[in-house]
Amino acid sequence: MTPRRIGALSAITLLLSACLATAAQAAAPLTVTDFESDTLPPGVVAWGNDGASTPTLSIETDTSRVLKTVYNVSQWGGWSHDLPAGQDWTPYEGFAFSVKGTGSGQKIFFEIKDGGGGPGSSELFESSFTDTEAGWRRVEVKFADFVRRGDYQPGGAPTDGQLDLETMWGYSMRLPSASSGTLLWDDVQVYGTAPPRPVRLTTTAPVYPVKEKGSAQVGVAVSAVPPADLTVHYKTGSGTATAGSDYTPAEGTLTFPAGTPAGTVKTFTVTTKGDSDAEVAETIPIELSGEGVAPPADDAVVVIDAHGLPYLDARKPVKQRVADLMARMTPAEKIGQMTQAERGALAKQDDIATYLLGSLLSGGGSAPAANTPKGWADMVDGYQLRAQQTRLQIPLIYGVDAVHGHNNVIGATIFPHNVGLGATRDPSLVERTGKITAREVKATGIPWNFAPCLCVSRDDRWGRAYESFSEDPALVSRMVSIVDGLQNNGVLATAKHYVADGGTAFGSSTTGDYTIDQGVFTGSRAELEAIHLAPFVEAVRRGVGTVMPSFSSVGDTKMHAHRELITDVLKGRLGFKGFVISDWQAIDQIPGDYPSDVRTSINAGLDMIMVPYAYVSFVDTLTAEVAAGRVAQSRIDDAVSRILTQKFELGLFERPYADRSGLPDVGSAEHRQVARAAAAKSQVLLKNDGGLLPLPSSAKVYLAGSNADDLGNQAGGWTISWQGSSGPITEGTTILQGIRGRAASVTHSADASAPLAGHDVGVVVVGETPYAEGFGDIGRQGRTLDLSAADRAAVDKVCGALRCVVLVVSGRPLALGDLSGVEAVVASWLPGTEGAGVSDPLFGAVPYTGRLPFSWFRTAGQLPLNVGDAAYDPLFPYGWGLRTDPARPRLKAVRDQLAKGDGTSRAAAAALSVALASRNWTTDGSVRDTRVVLASLGVAAALLERSRSDTFAQDDAVVSVARDVAQAAGRRPDLQAAADHEMAAGNLRKAVDLLTQSAR
Repeated sequence: MTPRRIGALSAITLLLSACLATAAQAAAPLTVTDFESDTLPPGVVAWGNDGASTPTLSIETDTSRVLKTVYNVSQWGGWSHDLPAGQDWTPYEGFAFSVKGTGSGQKIFFEIKDGGGGPGSSELFESSFTDTEAGWRRVEVKFADFVRRGDYQPGGAPTDGQLDLETMWGYSMRLPSASSGTLLWDDVQVYGTAPPRPVRLTTTAPVYPVKEKGSAQVGVAVSAVPPADLTVHYKTGSGTATAGSDYTPAEGTLTFPAGTPAGTVKTFTVTTKGDSDAEVAETIPIELSGEGVAPPADDAVVVIDAHGLPYLDARKPVKQRVADLMARMTPAEKIGQMTQAERGALAKQDDIATYLLGSLLSGGGSAPAANTPKGWADMVDGYQLRAQQTRLQIPLIYGVDAVHGHNNVIGATIFPHNVGLGATRDPSLVERTGKITAREVKATGIPWNFAPCLCVSRDDRWGRAYESFSEDPALVSRMVSIVDGLQNNGVLATAKHYVADGGTAFGSSTTGDYTIDQGVFTGSRAELEAIHLAPFVEAVRRGVGTVMPSFSSVGDTKMHAHRELITDVLKGRLGFKGFVISDWQAIDQIPGDYPSDVRTSINAGLDMIMVPYAYVSFVDTLTAEVAAGRVAQSRIDDAVSRILTQKFELGLFERPYADRSGLPDVGSAEHRQVARAAAAKSQVLLKNDGGLLPLPSSAKVYLAGSNADDLGNQAGGWTISWQGSSGPITEGTTILQGIRGRAASVTHSADASAPLAGHDVGVVVVGETPYAEGFGDIGRQGRTLDLSAADRAAVDKVCGALRCVVLVVSGRPLALGDLSGVEAVVASWLPGTEGAGVSDPLFGAVPYTGRLPFSWFRTAGQLPLNVGDAAYDPLFPYGWGLRTDPARPRLKAVRDQLAKGDGTSRAAAAALSVALASRNWTTDGSVRDTRVVLASLGVAAALLERSRSDTFAQDDAVVSVARDVAQAAGRRPDLQAAADHEMAAGNLRKAVDLLTQSAR
């Protein structure tokens, strides 16, 4: 700080709380940032809920160089300084900075970043000051006065609730919402001399469950090397168990000599007693104390397990167990079951028991510090332990967004996003992806997946389009098979987002600068039911366990408040027996104050609320609403019985912890092979002039484009973090690596700057970078459907010099421009971590068989564009996909399979034999006599509609030959698209008839 500024401050008398002091009190400060350079220091970044809320940062001169922030924040915004390396602040007493305010009277929060692997995964501790001065002031806050931030913690952050100060990654300033102004900042420092720090004690477990008459070995450890001998006093405290009759009191000391290594454990025993009575669980708190020590962040407790009660008897029917447990529950226990908190929001882990929470979740990217399968299992099991200290020992149900594999876990198997799975047209394969996802999720202790998304995306401009299987409700309904893959393997599925989130009008969003996500469905009721409700009907038929409403609205009503669609239609007409879980903080979007939001959503039919941070407020508010009669007790009982039913059916009462036998299979070669096959089947060959594809393995390949060698880009959003990110974010194979595994010679030049001469073929991999939800909305902050300038230049350069193929790695159709100089184009979608699946059909190891799940527009001005539109003129129609396997062998194979089926299938096989007569085919396996072949296919299709032994794959193979003929004719894309819809809907004869018309 300059002498001039110190002098100015010394002339001001401030009455400060314990959080504020004058600069004269600072002792030996360490400057973290002084802003004395001409440019922003490295790591100083602005952020906000949208572009307008992101403040403008600049270096200005005001007696010295300072940071100037100009802001206009709607919801949230601010700036951070992320340090390149962690700093040790343990020698200091507190955190300080200078700020020039305006006297606005607004409270401004700031936070410091403690521990973890970096600025983005550190534990946040906050304080605040009030802008009371129109001028410069010094703000100083002792580290002892910081509190853990309760409304948000980043994924991977430590959860011990302790401000350790040993590895500090920087700080953030959070500007007030719904406000604008200008603030100047300078001289960010840590100051003073730290008081002596006690040695923190830990226990080997937070909870020690024991059977009646059993003993618990309580382990106590020191978290740092003690500078002198430490004597730790322990004793059993006063809980719900009775000393003498339930357990033998324990008391004594443990000694840790000076220099004892950190982590050293010493133990003592707590012994319980028994009787013949059936009882709920009883607690024995453990008290630890001593001079120079700090007790654990959460006190440990020994728990005598509940026993002998009917609801604990796995032999009894679930309905009886639910009724018995409900009869024993208090109002607080019931409301706790309806509450779901973000695991990073817990002020302390003991809050699970204090507030009787029924569920926790990890939001996108909310991972343990050790983001490994074992790290996840350890974390979730730790939370489950906390639930065991409650009276009734109702286990938590932990949820996660595993939307294309266990995508938050580094090293897990990452499948193609739903858009790619829709392109496979293979419900059986999609079910297998669900099975593998369930096995990997369950191995980490998680019994609940917030998937699948059954949205029917009707506008490519939507940032969640890649989460949709298709624009066609018939195809989305086919892919509901993934629910069986999840739930038949012990993981509860969630059908989301109910209903019409894929049908909102462009420009209707009310969230920040989103343009379509979380918008308004303005269509007719008939459209709502036929297009958007249909997949949920199928999900309910298959017994899906949970349903999540959408952030969006139907007409004027937010879906989280839509009683008619949730209670009357979903639970009533459709007969849904599971429970309804809200989306992330979604009830806050319902008009009105918080009590109104709570009662409106619960009365609308929501059973559990993903709070996710305000769990204390939610519990208190719902308790008050029930007490006032504004929420009926019968509504609470209905919600809780639904939740408990799913917990019992999952077997959580008998097996609350992770089945770690499955940990070695997470990301295994066997699982990745299925992901590779899914990626291969998802590839859609849009154009193949001159039969360029497949390429020979002997080809000398020139590989360019932004997405050729980027694992994060090919995986897309919802991968390791919510938004996803570019680069080597997890384990897998890039497209470049896949191609190198197939081709004899590969030159890789992302920007096509390497010489092109001497190569046989060019492959240019273009497309999008990762995004999630409304961040991907077209029109948000200038986002378009165009290729980047760099990708466009790479295509022009490579395809101008070589025969070439363009692979489009994206979550939706993109504007491709002039393709006249491009021989082949492939829609590769977001293939996940197995890039070799992209190269497999490229080099003919497997054929191209994928078909478009979305209509591919000519220009963005055509959007929305969907199968069945009156004016339908796409570049490539819905269902388009050239195949590279010959038709006749394909038809022979399915004929032979059908010949082993029921009588109707055998009759269909006979009709196919007519089509397979050699006179009807050319020597290359293509159709010569289209009239005979198409007529025979029509007969077979009509028979297969009545068969009970055929499969969807067999039916699809029959119709695929008619599609080959229609695509070769190149006429009537509207009929081709309509035929693919009829095929997905099970109307095989109509599909063949439409393709026959198209081929004429």
